[in-house]
Amino acid sequence: MKENNNGAQVVEDENKLVALRREKLQVIRAKREAYPNTFQRESTAQLLIAEYGEKEKSQLEELAAKTMIAGRIIRMRGPFVVITDGGVKIQLYVNKKDLSETLANELKLLDLGDIIGVAGVVFKTNKEELTVRLSHFQILSKSLRPLPDKHKGLIDTELRYRQRYLDLIVNEDSRLIFKKRSKIIRFIRNYFEDLDFMEVETPMMQVIPGGATARPFVTYHNALDQEMYLRIAPELCLKRLVVGGFEKVFELNRNFRNEGLSTRHNPEFTMLEFYQAYANYHDLMDLTEDLLRRIAQEIDGTTKVTYQGSVYDLGGSFTRITVREAICRYCEISEADLETKTSVRASAKSLGVQFEDGWSSGKIIMEIFDQKVESKLDQPTFVTEYPIEVSPLARRNEERPEITDRFELIIGGRELANGFSELNDPEDQAERFHAQVAQKNSGDKEAMHFDSDYVTALEYGLPPTAGEGIGIDRLVMLFADAPSIRDVLLFPHMRPQKDSD
Repeated sequence: MKENNNGAQVVEDENKLVALRREKLQVIRAKREAYPNTFQRESTAQLLIAEYGEKEKSQLEELAAKTMIAGRIIRMRGPFVVITDGGVKIQLYVNKKDLSETLANELKLLDLGDIIGVAGVVFKTNKEELTVRLSHFQILSKSLRPLPDKHKGLIDTELRYRQRYLDLIVNEDSRLIFKKRSKIIRFIRNYFEDLDFMEVETPMMQVIPGGATARPFVTYHNALDQEMYLRIAPELCLKRLVVGGFEKVFELNRNFRNEGLSTRHNPEFTMLEFYQAYANYHDLMDLTEDLLRRIAQEIDGTTKVTYQGSVYDLGGSFTRITVREAICRYCEISEADLETKTSVRASAKSLGVQFEDGWSSGKIIMEIFDQKVESKLDQPTFVTEYPIEVSPLARRNEERPEITDRFELIIGGRELANGFSELNDPEDQAERFHAQVAQKNSGDKEAMHFDSDYVTALEYGLPPTAGEGIGIDRLVMLFADAPSIRDVLLFPHMRPQKDSD
């Protein structure tokens, strides 16, 4: 083997360790069931710490409390072994004199990563560390592969994503992120239920993909003999429910969009969508401020959130600015430069923004915003008055019909939420669907289909309604200070691994 071939050296060393562990496994198999399921633990590390952690050494000696716990071995030094149980560590003390001869001989079969069940007495060492003195142990699951170095941990980012189970074993920070994610989702659910919203479930497979402009995943239903689509958004189903009389609904749902992979995008993602009758987009901006403020207080005990070195105070009112105002402010152009089709195109060219000849003024304006402005909106900002061409489901503004009563929430240069007063005019909706179909026929793979049943639902009458979607993954990124969406997804989608030479 070449000495400079460090990768091959590591693989060979690991293969030797795996082989040694397999030999130990065969020794266990020769004696008994190697992966037993009969051990009944009586407590956990967390419960032991809660019950005995504050007691004095002398008190524990007097109590001589017996326990049975289980966990994964993460450290072995001399007579001391540390196991982790649900992410909580506890120390074990092993004295061969306390064990039968058979068990004492089996100590040499133990390796880092093994899952063991133990029985013993709770005590404290001279250094006041809560410990269990072993009287019995049983190997419950032999770890055939060695854990990463205890000091370096699992530092290969791609390996952390591909082998999340290993990441969770050795990286406390990763476990904390997903505990925080669970807590955020639970808080959101309770928040909306406290406001008398009803949680609902809508189909993930749809005959017509709708609710957003995005390229869908296509599948095929054999029994129905038809193509179906993984949903890109639950919006049209949820608004049908408002038509039906459920005036406040929400769904925490999985959406699927056939788009690229990046630090902000995963083709499968979690979205909160909610709809409220007799409300408008101003009401939802107020609600969103309150929701984020309360999440911050619940998670961190403060309204100030630090993300990638920047501090965001969610305690006050967020900035509110229109799309055109934002472009004028950050691109140093005037309102007049965005008034006519000719001036909009000239402005885009002067700013180096690429666009296609057939695009409308509104679409070009949004391209300017997306390329030149969004990333500059650092502090919490509601951007309003989106062009109608890019808002096919939003209500027209009564004073300026070329724009819609819509907003997006931008924090740290990233969109976190999108909401609007809903379009409930069935004739207007039908016209916009037709315009989307024309775009689709012209090659726009993200344009919407015509949903005739949704138009029919509107013809029965949708009350004045406002709705919003909040990206849960990006929200967790903010509160967990995670630079990539993959850090907050347990199993992110990854590009196929290249075969090694």
